[in-house]
Amino acid sequence: MVQRVRVDKVGGPEVLRFEDAELPRPGPGEALVRHTAIGLNFIDTYHRSGLYELPLPATLGMEAAGRVEAVGPGVAVVAAGDRVAYASPPVGAYSEARIMPADRLVKLPDHVSDRAAAAVMLKGMTAEYLLRRTYAVRQGDTILFHAAAGGVGLIACQWARHLGAEVIGTAGSDEKAAIARAHGCAHVIVYTRENFVARVKEITGGKGVPVVYDSVGKSTWDGSLDCLRPRGMLVSFGNASGAVPPFQPVVLSQKGSLYLTRPTLMAYTALRQDLEESARALFDVMRTGAVKVEVRRTYALKDVAQAHRDLEARKTVGSSVLLP
Repeated sequence: MVQRVRVDKVGGPEVLRFEDAELPRPGPGEALVRHTAIGLNFIDTYHRSGLYELPLPATLGMEAAGRVEAVGPGVAVVAAGDRVAYASPPVGAYSEARIMPADRLVKLPDHVSDRAAAAVMLKGMTAEYLLRRTYAVRQGDTILFHAAAGGVGLIACQWARHLGAEVIGTAGSDEKAAIARAHGCAHVIVYTRENFVARVKEITGGKGVPVVYDSVGKSTWDGSLDCLRPRGMLVSFGNASGAVPPFQPVVLSQKGSLYLTRPTLMAYTALRQDLEESARALFDVMRTGAVKVEVRRTYALKDVAQAHRDLEARKTVGSSVLLP
Protein backbone atom coordinates (compact mmCIF):
# COMPACT_ATOMS: atom_id res chain seq x y z
CA MET A 1 0.00 0.00 0.00
CA VAL A 2 1.31 3.45 -0.94
CA GLN A 3 0.02 6.98 -0.53
CA ARG A 4 -0.43 9.19 -3.56
CA VAL A 5 -1.86 12.63 -4.41
CA ARG A 6 -4.93 12.60 -6.65
CA VAL A 7 -7.15 15.13 -8.37
CA ASP A 8 -10.75 14.32 -9.33
CA LYS A 9 -11.52 17.73 -10.80
CA VAL A 10 -9.53 20.74 -11.94
CA GLY A 11 -9.15 23.75 -9.70
CA GLY A 12 -6.90 25.34 -7.10
CA PRO A 13 -4.58 23.60 -4.65
CA GLU A 14 -7.62 22.62 -2.58
CA VAL A 15 -8.50 19.89 -5.12
CA LEU A 16 -5.37 17.90 -4.22
CA ARG A 17 -6.22 14.90 -2.04
CA PHE A 18 -4.44 11.83 -0.66
CA GLU A 19 -5.47 8.25 -1.11
CA ASP A 20 -4.04 4.81 -0.42
CA ALA A 21 -3.44 2.53 -3.39
CA GLU A 22 -2.18 -0.97 -4.06
CA LEU A 23 0.60 -1.28 -6.64
CA PRO A 24 0.63 -4.23 -9.02
CA ARG A 25 3.77 -6.10 -9.96
CA PRO A 26 5.56 -4.47 -12.90
CA GLY A 27 4.53 -5.88 -16.25
CA PRO A 28 6.55 -6.25 -19.47
CA GLY A 29 8.77 -3.21 -20.01
CA GLU A 30 7.92 -1.74 -16.58
CA ALA A 31 9.74 -1.05 -13.32
CA LEU A 32 8.58 -0.44 -9.76
CA VAL A 33 10.33 2.67 -8.38
CA ARG A 34 10.31 3.59 -4.69
CA HIS A 35 10.59 7.40 -4.57
CA THR A 36 13.03 9.24 -2.33
CA ALA A 37 12.40 12.74 -3.72
CA ILE A 38 9.81 14.22 -6.09
CA GLY A 39 10.19 17.25 -8.33
CA LEU A 40 7.90 20.28 -8.01
CA ASN A 41 7.26 21.98 -11.35
CA PHE A 42 4.96 24.56 -12.93
CA ILE A 43 3.60 21.91 -15.28
CA ASP A 44 2.09 20.22 -12.21
CA THR A 45 0.03 23.34 -11.53
CA TYR A 46 -1.04 23.47 -15.19
CA HIS A 47 -2.30 19.88 -14.92
CA ARG A 48 -4.09 20.64 -11.66
CA SER A 49 -5.75 23.82 -12.95
CA GLY A 50 -6.79 22.31 -16.28
CA LEU A 51 -4.59 24.57 -18.42
CA TYR A 52 -3.05 21.33 -19.69
CA GLU A 53 -5.83 18.74 -19.75
CA LEU A 54 -5.43 15.30 -18.17
CA PRO A 55 -7.90 12.42 -18.05
CA LEU A 56 -9.31 12.54 -14.52
CA PRO A 57 -8.95 11.27 -11.86
CA ALA A 58 -5.16 11.45 -12.04
CA THR A 59 -2.07 11.41 -9.88
CA LEU A 60 0.05 14.47 -10.63
CA GLY A 61 3.80 14.79 -11.02
CA MET A 62 6.27 14.37 -13.86
CA GLU A 63 9.61 14.01 -12.08
CA ALA A 64 11.14 11.98 -9.28
CA ALA A 65 14.18 10.05 -8.12
CA GLY A 66 14.41 6.80 -6.21
CA ARG A 67 15.44 3.19 -6.35
CA VAL A 68 14.20 0.37 -8.55
CA GLU A 69 12.56 -2.34 -6.42
CA ALA A 70 11.53 -4.72 -9.20
CA VAL A 71 11.40 -4.94 -12.98
CA GLY A 72 9.05 -6.72 -15.34
CA PRO A 73 9.81 -9.15 -18.16
CA GLY A 74 12.06 -7.90 -20.92
CA VAL A 75 13.58 -4.99 -18.99
CA ALA A 76 17.31 -4.55 -19.58
CA VAL A 77 17.93 -0.81 -19.20
CA VAL A 78 17.62 -0.88 -15.38
CA ALA A 79 17.71 -3.52 -12.65
CA ALA A 80 16.48 -3.89 -9.07
CA GLY A 81 18.68 -1.80 -6.78
CA ASP A 82 19.55 0.87 -9.35
CA ARG A 83 19.31 4.53 -8.36
CA VAL A 84 17.22 6.19 -11.06
CA ALA A 85 15.38 9.36 -11.96
CA TYR A 86 12.87 10.41 -14.59
CA ALA A 87 11.11 13.47 -15.98
CA SER A 88 8.46 12.32 -18.42
CA PRO A 89 4.92 11.02 -18.78
CA PRO A 90 2.93 9.22 -17.65
CA VAL A 91 2.06 11.50 -14.74
CA GLY A 92 2.07 9.95 -11.30
CA ALA A 93 5.21 11.10 -9.48
CA TYR A 94 3.26 12.48 -6.49
CA SER A 95 3.36 9.10 -4.77
CA GLU A 96 5.51 7.06 -2.43
CA ALA A 97 6.13 4.51 -5.19
CA ARG A 98 4.83 3.78 -8.68
CA ILE A 99 5.03 1.64 -11.78
CA MET A 100 6.98 3.40 -14.53
CA PRO A 101 7.92 2.51 -18.13
CA ALA A 102 11.51 1.32 -17.70
CA ASP A 103 12.77 3.02 -20.85
CA ARG A 104 11.91 6.42 -19.33
CA LEU A 105 14.26 5.85 -16.37
CA VAL A 106 17.83 7.15 -16.29
CA LYS A 107 20.49 5.72 -14.00
CA LEU A 108 22.03 8.26 -11.66
CA PRO A 109 25.81 8.69 -11.41
CA ASP A 110 27.35 8.75 -7.93
CA HIS A 111 27.94 12.51 -7.99
CA VAL A 112 24.20 13.29 -8.35
CA SER A 113 22.16 12.90 -5.16
CA ASP A 114 18.53 11.78 -5.18
CA ARG A 115 17.29 15.21 -4.10
CA ALA A 116 19.40 16.97 -6.72
CA ALA A 117 18.12 14.58 -9.38
CA ALA A 118 14.49 15.21 -8.42
CA ALA A 119 15.17 18.93 -8.56
CA VAL A 120 17.07 18.93 -11.83
CA MET A 121 15.91 16.27 -14.27
CA LEU A 122 12.95 18.11 -15.78
CA LYS A 123 14.40 21.61 -15.40
CA GLY A 124 17.94 20.61 -16.39
CA MET A 125 17.00 18.60 -19.47
CA THR A 126 14.69 21.47 -20.42
CA ALA A 127 17.67 23.83 -20.21
CA GLU A 128 19.70 21.36 -22.28
CA TYR A 129 17.32 21.18 -25.22
CA LEU A 130 16.53 24.91 -25.10
CA LEU A 131 20.17 26.00 -25.22
CA ARG A 132 21.71 23.24 -27.32
CA ARG A 133 18.98 22.15 -29.71
CA THR A 134 16.03 24.57 -29.99
CA TYR A 135 18.32 27.53 -30.52
CA ALA A 136 21.98 26.50 -30.36
CA VAL A 137 23.57 29.18 -28.19
CA ARG A 138 27.02 30.13 -29.42
CA GLN A 139 30.03 31.93 -27.99
CA GLY A 140 29.35 35.66 -28.12
CA ASP A 141 25.53 35.49 -28.29
CA THR A 142 23.55 37.88 -26.12
CA ILE A 143 20.32 36.18 -25.04
CA LEU A 144 17.27 37.07 -22.94
CA PHE A 145 15.99 34.57 -20.38
CA HIS A 146 12.82 35.43 -18.48
CA ALA A 147 12.30 34.22 -14.88
CA ALA A 148 16.05 33.91 -14.49
CA ALA A 149 15.77 33.09 -10.79
CA GLY A 150 13.26 30.29 -11.38
CA GLY A 151 13.96 26.58 -11.45
CA VAL A 152 14.82 26.38 -15.15
CA GLY A 153 16.29 29.87 -15.16
CA LEU A 154 19.03 29.31 -12.60
CA ILE A 155 20.22 26.20 -14.43
CA ALA A 156 19.89 27.67 -17.93
CA CYS A 157 21.67 30.91 -17.13
CA GLN A 158 24.68 29.07 -15.70
CA TRP A 159 24.73 26.75 -18.70
CA ALA A 160 24.41 29.63 -21.18
CA ARG A 161 27.33 31.43 -19.56
CA HIS A 162 29.30 28.19 -19.80
CA LEU A 163 28.54 28.16 -23.54
CA GLY A 164 29.97 31.68 -23.85
CA ALA A 165 26.76 33.71 -23.97
CA GLU A 166 26.10 37.08 -22.38
CA VAL A 167 22.86 36.48 -20.48
CA ILE A 168 20.22 39.10 -19.83
CA GLY A 169 17.76 37.85 -17.22
CA THR A 170 14.52 39.19 -15.82
CA ALA A 171 13.39 38.82 -12.21
CA GLY A 172 10.60 40.17 -10.04
CA SER A 173 12.59 41.54 -7.09
CA ASP A 174 16.03 42.76 -6.08
CA GLU A 175 16.53 39.57 -4.06
CA LYS A 176 15.80 37.39 -7.07
CA ALA A 177 17.92 39.65 -9.28
CA ALA A 178 20.91 39.10 -6.99
CA ILE A 179 20.42 35.34 -7.16
CA ALA A 180 20.15 35.42 -10.97
CA ARG A 181 23.30 37.53 -11.20
CA ALA A 182 25.16 35.02 -9.05
CA HIS A 183 24.06 32.22 -11.39
CA GLY A 184 25.26 33.45 -14.74
CA CYS A 185 23.39 36.62 -15.67
CA ALA A 186 25.54 39.51 -16.85
CA HIS A 187 22.52 41.83 -16.66
CA VAL A 188 19.32 41.45 -14.63
CA ILE A 189 16.20 43.51 -15.28
CA VAL A 190 13.74 43.85 -12.40
CA TYR A 191 10.59 43.84 -14.50
CA THR A 192 8.36 45.17 -11.71
CA ARG A 193 10.00 48.60 -12.01
CA GLU A 194 11.91 48.53 -15.30
CA ASN A 195 10.72 48.30 -18.89
CA PHE A 196 12.49 45.16 -20.02
CA VAL A 197 12.16 45.95 -23.72
CA ALA A 198 13.83 49.33 -23.31
CA ARG A 199 16.59 47.84 -21.16
CA VAL A 200 17.28 45.03 -23.65
CA LYS A 201 17.55 47.56 -26.47
CA GLU A 202 19.88 49.67 -24.32
CA ILE A 203 22.10 46.71 -23.46
CA THR A 204 22.31 45.55 -27.09
CA GLY A 205 22.80 48.98 -28.61
CA GLY A 206 19.34 48.88 -30.19
CA LYS A 207 19.95 45.61 -32.04
CA GLY A 208 17.86 43.25 -29.94
CA VAL A 209 18.72 39.64 -29.17
CA PRO A 210 18.76 36.56 -31.41
CA VAL A 211 16.67 34.52 -28.98
CA VAL A 212 14.25 35.06 -26.10
CA TYR A 213 13.44 32.16 -23.79
CA ASP A 214 10.02 32.83 -22.27
CA SER A 215 8.27 30.62 -19.72
CA VAL A 216 6.13 33.46 -18.36
CA GLY A 217 3.63 33.61 -21.21
CA LYS A 218 0.79 36.11 -21.32
CA SER A 219 2.38 39.07 -19.51
CA THR A 220 5.69 39.02 -21.41
CA TRP A 221 4.50 37.92 -24.85
CA ASP A 222 4.42 41.26 -26.72
CA GLY A 223 7.57 42.53 -25.06
CA SER A 224 9.47 39.36 -25.85
CA LEU A 225 8.71 39.75 -29.55
CA ASP A 226 9.88 43.37 -29.39
CA CYS A 227 13.23 42.34 -27.87
CA LEU A 228 14.17 40.22 -30.89
CA ARG A 229 16.43 41.31 -33.70
CA PRO A 230 15.27 40.59 -37.28
CA ARG A 231 14.95 36.84 -37.88
CA GLY A 232 15.25 36.21 -34.15
CA MET A 233 13.52 33.34 -32.36
CA LEU A 234 10.99 33.44 -29.54
CA VAL A 235 11.08 30.19 -27.60
CA SER A 236 7.83 30.04 -25.63
CA PHE A 237 8.03 27.13 -23.19
CA GLY A 238 5.68 27.99 -20.35
CA ASN A 239 2.66 29.98 -19.14
CA ALA A 240 3.42 31.09 -15.57
CA SER A 241 1.35 34.28 -15.99
CA GLY A 242 -1.37 32.62 -18.06
CA ALA A 243 -1.86 31.31 -21.57
CA VAL A 244 -0.79 33.48 -24.49
CA PRO A 245 -3.89 34.86 -26.29
CA PRO A 246 -4.50 34.06 -29.97
CA PHE A 247 -2.48 36.18 -32.38
CA GLN A 248 -2.11 36.65 -36.12
CA PRO A 249 1.03 35.07 -37.64
CA VAL A 250 1.50 38.21 -39.74
CA VAL A 251 2.76 39.85 -36.53
CA LEU A 252 5.93 37.77 -36.90
CA SER A 253 6.59 39.22 -40.35
CA GLN A 254 5.80 42.76 -39.26
CA LYS A 255 8.33 42.57 -36.45
CA GLY A 256 11.20 41.30 -38.59
CA SER A 257 10.50 37.84 -40.04
CA LEU A 258 10.65 36.31 -36.59
CA TYR A 259 10.57 32.63 -35.68
CA LEU A 260 8.31 31.20 -32.99
CA THR A 261 8.49 27.76 -31.44
CA ARG A 262 6.56 26.13 -28.59
CA PRO A 263 8.75 23.15 -27.67
CA THR A 264 8.31 20.48 -24.99
CA LEU A 265 10.77 18.27 -23.19
CA MET A 266 8.64 15.26 -24.10
CA ALA A 267 9.21 15.81 -27.82
CA TYR A 268 12.94 16.37 -27.37
CA THR A 269 13.41 13.21 -25.28
CA ALA A 270 10.86 10.93 -26.97
CA LEU A 271 13.58 8.59 -28.25
CA ARG A 272 15.60 6.65 -25.69
CA GLN A 273 18.83 7.82 -27.31
CA ASP A 274 17.80 11.47 -27.03
CA LEU A 275 16.77 10.98 -23.39
CA GLU A 276 20.11 9.40 -22.49
CA GLU A 277 22.12 12.04 -24.35
CA SER A 278 20.20 14.90 -22.71
CA ALA A 279 20.68 13.43 -19.24
CA ARG A 280 24.36 12.74 -19.93
CA ALA A 281 24.96 16.33 -21.00
CA LEU A 282 23.21 17.55 -17.84
CA PHE A 283 25.17 15.26 -15.54
CA ASP A 284 28.42 16.31 -17.24
CA VAL A 285 27.94 20.04 -16.56
CA MET A 286 26.97 19.18 -12.98
CA ARG A 287 30.10 17.06 -12.56
CA THR A 288 32.42 19.81 -13.82
CA GLY A 289 30.70 22.45 -11.70
CA ALA A 290 29.64 24.54 -14.70
CA VAL A 291 26.07 24.13 -13.44
CA LYS A 292 25.41 23.98 -9.72
CA VAL A 293 22.03 22.70 -8.59
CA GLU A 294 20.70 23.87 -5.26
CA VAL A 295 17.59 22.43 -3.64
CA ARG A 296 16.44 25.64 -2.02
CA ARG A 297 13.29 24.31 -0.37
CA THR A 298 11.75 21.00 0.58
CA TYR A 299 8.14 20.16 1.43
CA ALA A 300 6.68 16.99 2.85
CA LEU A 301 4.44 15.35 0.26
CA LYS A 302 1.52 15.89 2.64
CA ASP A 303 2.12 19.65 2.28
CA VAL A 304 1.82 19.59 -1.52
CA ALA A 305 -1.07 22.07 -1.55
CA GLN A 306 1.08 24.70 0.18
CA ALA A 307 3.92 23.92 -2.22
CA HIS A 308 1.59 24.67 -5.15
CA ARG A 309 0.44 27.92 -3.53
CA ASP A 310 4.02 29.06 -3.01
CA LEU A 311 5.03 28.13 -6.55
CA GLU A 312 2.11 29.96 -8.16
CA ALA A 313 2.67 33.01 -5.95
CA ARG A 314 6.32 33.04 -7.12
CA LYS A 315 7.52 32.70 -3.52
CA THR A 316 9.97 29.97 -4.48
CA VAL A 317 13.44 30.54 -5.91
CA GLY A 318 15.24 27.88 -7.90
CA SER A 319 14.31 24.27 -7.28
CA SER A 320 12.06 22.76 -4.65
CA VAL A 321 11.31 19.08 -3.98
CA LEU A 322 8.64 17.06 -2.24
CA LEU A 323 9.71 14.36 0.21
CA PRO A 324 7.49 11.26 0.50
